[in-house]
Amino acid sequence: MKILVCISNVPDTTSKINFTEGDTKFDTNGVQFVINPNDEFGLTRAMWFKEKQGGTVHAATVGGPNSESTLRKALAIGADEAIRVNAEPLDGYFVAQQLAEVVKNGGYDLVIAGRESIDYNGGMVPGILATLLNINFVNTCIDLQIDGDNVTATREIDGGKEKITTSLPLVIGGQKGLVDESDLRIPNMRGIMMARKKPLNVVEPIDAIWATNDVKFEKPEPRGAVKLVDAANIEELINLLHNEAKVI
Repeated sequence: MKILVCISNVPDTTSKINFTEGDTKFDTNGVQFVINPNDEFGLTRAMWFKEKQGGTVHAATVGGPNSESTLRKALAIGADEAIRVNAEPLDGYFVAQQLAEVVKNGGYDLVIAGRESIDYNGGMVPGILATLLNINFVNTCIDLQIDGDNVTATREIDGGKEKITTSLPLVIGGQKGLVDESDLRIPNMRGIMMARKKPLNVVEPIDAIWATNDVKFEKPEPRGAVKLVDAANIEELINLLHNEAKVI
């Protein structure tokens, strides 16, 4: 089985976020980038398939040279090969078109993407990718079992879970639950050293369009001052909740 894991290069949630050029551009200065968490669950599941059922695992991203450290981490975790499409990820539609070309050229049986990235939270790429490839798609996937070309998947839905059967080739949008958090892998020294010898291929992007433009970014409003009310002063608490907070 040949598996492609789509990787998003996203800011660490502990990074301080700023914008430039009139709040129209994301300022990457001083920002630490990591593998998108939903993609990391997918990568871990791909490694399980490789070790238990055989096959190869490739990792791919759309991004500039600064994304290569994230791909190297994927290689250190155990991916066999990495692919970087040398283009700025302009939006989900653009990224999906680039990844579709990678899938077509690579002949992959299974494509694992995160259901969304934690930077823009668009949630578009897996579904668009499956549509462009005209292959089966399961989103919000939290369990995946494969026997030959037959697939049993469980996905999270409002109020519960849905278990479905389908077949390869397949694109999934994975998330937390696809593997346990305790199963996520930290690259060890041997993996890091081996990653240096594994191929990281840079390919040029295909001509593609994008469907959205960022107009402006806004940070959340800072939290207001806290008002403390004496536990015995219930009337004042009710007054503040009703007239100031307007929650009752």
